[in-house]
Amino acid sequence: MVIFCLPGASGADAVAPRQSFLDNGKVRIGVDLTIGGAITYLSKSNSDVNLVNSSDWGRQIQMSFYSGPNPFAPNGKHPEKSWEGLGWNPIQSGDCFGNRSQVLETRNDGKTLYVKSVPMQWPLDNEPGECTFETWITLDGAAAKVRSRIVNHRLDTTQYPGRGQELPAIYTNGPWYRLMTYTGDKPFTEDALKQIPCQFPWAGWQGTENWAALVDDRNWGLGVWEPSVQAFSGGFSGTPGAGGPHDGATGYIAPLHYEILDHNINYDYRYVLILGNLNEIRRYVYEHAPKSAPPNYKFQSDRQHWRYTNATDTGWPIHGELRVRTDAADPQLIGPDAFWLASAAPKLSLEAAFPKGQTHASLYWKQNDGQGFRETTQMTFEVIPDGKFHHYKVNLASSPEYTGAITGLRLDPEMGKPGDLLRLKSIGFTR
Repeated sequence: MVIFCLPGASGADAVAPRQSFLDNGKVRIGVDLTIGGAITYLSKSNSDVNLVNSSDWGRQIQMSFYSGPNPFAPNGKHPEKSWEGLGWNPIQSGDCFGNRSQVLETRNDGKTLYVKSVPMQWPLDNEPGECTFETWITLDGAAAKVRSRIVNHRLDTTQYPGRGQELPAIYTNGPWYRLMTYTGDKPFTEDALKQIPCQFPWAGWQGTENWAALVDDRNWGLGVWEPSVQAFSGGFSGTPGAGGPHDGATGYIAPLHYEILDHNINYDYRYVLILGNLNEIRRYVYEHAPKSAPPNYKFQSDRQHWRYTNATDTGWPIHGELRVRTDAADPQLIGPDAFWLASAAPKLSLEAAFPKGQTHASLYWKQNDGQGFRETTQMTFEVIPDGKFHHYKVNLASSPEYTGAITGLRLDPEMGKPGDLLRLKSIGFTR
């Protein structure tokens, strides 16, 4: 979650931007092909008022990923001291020493803008990422639909713990400083919005309508909507209300998933950038959002945004199931932030194979109160320890604590011996 960089990282080599644009008469969006194809321009059509901040190469609207080790010091290099806590962190524009990311391929047919690039490790001096980034952009009225992909080919095959991924990192100019979202337990009902405090370091929150926006004093600005995401980070740094693309004042939003990024992963995500006032941004989300339903996690080809504590799985690619091995005491499988009403999902359905010696497992749930998982919001159930798949039904509604808005799940297998293998095909809900 970069904001300030060293002198030189703002483009001291004086290379002129080489931009590629899409414009549909309502919105104009542009990428800079000299810095990895990061989005550097977003405005109304026929306007020169750009919302995107490019004061340094840690800003723009761009892809940014995180993993281990921490600190990350390859090839005898050491991270700049201010950023050594970031670990492995390839970003789309360049590094904090002023080295640019390289574009490998780009296409623009007037309908779709495509860029493929090799990112730079932000904290290191001229260290390209062992990965490629790809971006596809199309326009839909006053919205830009963006698909992004990282393809890893790291030599380090260690499976590092899941970390919060900026999907993407979005930086706006000073006039767009009011950070608005919805965090309540009545999503998609036009319930009152919430303003997130203007602050740095950034705030974190759960956006239960899957969007947030940075707007000006007239409530006009930029919204980001990502249907699968509810965790957000954001805020504002500097003096609110003024400043352009090369000034320090900036607003920030990042939709987040906590993801394991394997050495060979192929990871896609999609988001929508929406220009308009708050009512227009929210209306676009309402008109395009899928019908609300309790989550149904099927681990056919990916982890469905689940991650682990004191455990690892057998790695990428995923073939029809998660194969999770115990590494230490208190293993945990942690699901993504989500939202459903307990009354709409009283029974949990689980298809899993538990190893010998494990006779019980526990399910934890979070409520929309910011307190996270706790001992009072959990239920223990019996399992069959034969290493074979069985269907389990857990009547969560029998707990008086399973009530109201639920915002996440955690599965704790019983602690056995290190290396025990839990196999998991699905987690869902029934009535």
